[in-house]
Amino acid sequence: MTTSDTATANGDFAAAVVGWQRRFGRHHLPWQNTTDPYRIWLSEIMLQQTQVAAVVPYFERFLERFPALGDLAQASEDDVLAMWSGLGYYARGRNLHRAAKQIAAEHGGSYPERFEDILALPGVGRSTAGAVAVFAFGQRFAILDGNVKRVLTRCFGIEGYPGAAEVATRLWQLAESLLPSTDIKAYTQGLMDLGSEVCTRSRPRCSECPLSSRCLARSLGQIDRLPTPRPRKKRPQRETVMMVLQCDESILMEKRAAQGIWGGLWSFPETGSMGDVRGECLTRFGLEAQTVIALSPIEHGFTHYSLTITPALCRIGKRVTSVQESGGSWFALEEAGNHAIPVPVRKLLDRLRALPADGADSVRTAE
Repeated sequence: MTTSDTATANGDFAAAVVGWQRRFGRHHLPWQNTTDPYRIWLSEIMLQQTQVAAVVPYFERFLERFPALGDLAQASEDDVLAMWSGLGYYARGRNLHRAAKQIAAEHGGSYPERFEDILALPGVGRSTAGAVAVFAFGQRFAILDGNVKRVLTRCFGIEGYPGAAEVATRLWQLAESLLPSTDIKAYTQGLMDLGSEVCTRSRPRCSECPLSSRCLARSLGQIDRLPTPRPRKKRPQRETVMMVLQCDESILMEKRAAQGIWGGLWSFPETGSMGDVRGECLTRFGLEAQTVIALSPIEHGFTHYSLTITPALCRIGKRVTSVQESGGSWFALEEAGNHAIPVPVRKLLDRLRALPADGADSVRTAE
């Protein structure tokens, strides 16, 4: 194929996507029909590894609390993570907050327009920076999120796990070669909409796809094989014990370190085994547990491992205030859920509020 033929083919590809998007694509999502880079950037961060339907209510609540970039920059991390709580992948929320502060310090509070400056923000990768540059500033950059990868790998028959460096490089080159000289917003939105609504992981609606006539995966019967999945590894199983120190209607929680899983969120203190609970209560917090009851385990999955959480309900006879020295704070049980907490902790709080005084949920009593 000559250079001219390639350009024509690429132009036809883009035209098909743009035409489809204008007729059938999404046009009324809460972050569309605006050039406000703050709203566009916020939506792109929230949409990382999260479906649109789950993002919409969080996006709207977040903007009610932080309507402008300056409001986010001036907020505390606790307030930001409280609004993020339940959306998962909490590093996104921490990085969003850090980026807002960086914009305030380095760009006078105005969202940067240069692609390089957008890319330099915490939590912003190449695809996210491209999306903000396109939708907020009309610039000509490629994106390569999961939906777009699926469309391209199927249409052009690209094998190999897209997360592998060699395959990713090829996909970026292809994505950039397909960029149209006009209608960049409709084209970019169209690719994302196709991957989300038509070229889905399972049961793609090929008869509705504007690219079906040129799709190699469809013509070769390879749709179920592409994109090539991540090489399978057995996900490790880990266990932890969460110590629920309770006195009357108050519970003890501690803020996790900024780095690592659930960084910056409030959670229950942890220990390695039920046999360590009484000693940990005494040495870490100076509290004596009158009774220790093991509640039914909670299973929680992360990307790279599965976690079994055994809650240890520790009835404390007398509450002391000196626990702050150990990083702990007392919260009213009914109000603890208002803070930034991870999903399994929220589930445990719900269980505690429904638990009778004798701990009927328990499966065994620790000695």
